[in-house]
Amino acid sequence: METLANLEAFVRSAEANSFSGAARRLSLTPAAVSRNVGMLERNLGVRLFHRSTRKLALTEEGEAFLQSIGDSLADLQSAIDGASQVKGEPVGVLKVSMSLSFAMGYVLPALPEFLSRYPGIRPDWHFDSRQVDLVAEGFDVAIGGGFDLNPGIVAKALAPVHVVAVCAPSYFGRRALPTSPADLAEYDGILMRFSTSGRIRQWMMRNAQGDEERALLKETIVMSDSAPMIQAALAGLGIAMVAMPDALPHLESGALKRILPKWYADAGSISLYYSGRALQPLKTRAFIDFFTEHFRRERISARFAGSLK
Repeated sequence: METLANLEAFVRSAEANSFSGAARRLSLTPAAVSRNVGMLERNLGVRLFHRSTRKLALTEEGEAFLQSIGDSLADLQSAIDGASQVKGEPVGVLKVSMSLSFAMGYVLPALPEFLSRYPGIRPDWHFDSRQVDLVAEGFDVAIGGGFDLNPGIVAKALAPVHVVAVCAPSYFGRRALPTSPADLAEYDGILMRFSTSGRIRQWMMRNAQGDEERALLKETIVMSDSAPMIQAALAGLGIAMVAMPDALPHLESGALKRILPKWYADAGSISLYYSGRALQPLKTRAFIDFFTEHFRRERISARFAGSLK
């Protein structure tokens, strides 16, 4: 009888048209995926793929075998998840995607408590600064913002993401502080450039009364990631517009100060993304419930909010 690992390696390789693409989804090496597919081919006595240095292509036998599998692989995986739930304990590998900075600041500090409560769960966490495809890449959960809600994917908001203007306390010296977003044009700006389009990120700021005004900082320094922007601000090189999750530790320590404290830009929300299927693995539910409660207990939502009433 074929192992589930061999069958899954075949199906994912067919979906990705490559062993490397399947390997990323399965958290294996391409060599391991190739080995599993090769074992399946030997056991069946047929060649399932045409192999080249550029990509894989299904043979006629491979196409027929893939069609015959149909939804059987998903049914087997659901059956395995269901069997683990009968025991009443969350177990298994939990594959989660989130950004490194967010994980370091707000998720990893709670990991010891999470593992103490659920010792049967083995974290397989990926630190991505991109939107992953939960289904295609095999993630149980993703934490982030602005994901496309493909069919079957649910988003559970954890906290707002407000963008605020910050600088080192030493930056202003004796200079007058700005009183409105329009005043920011007179000061050195530490700005972000989109790596995809090359455009400079601009923000529309608002206050608690609903007034809106565009923030147009001078393009003194331009970077493609918020972490070095904050380092530049800490060095006293200018004003940066950054998200509260990134700025908060430095604001709370006093290393940065907030400029225009009554104004902020709305960048959506931080959410948990996961499959909304009826038979959800206990490991996934345990993660969602634990970190929802953790964010509530630590008042993360209120701390991320940039508006001051």
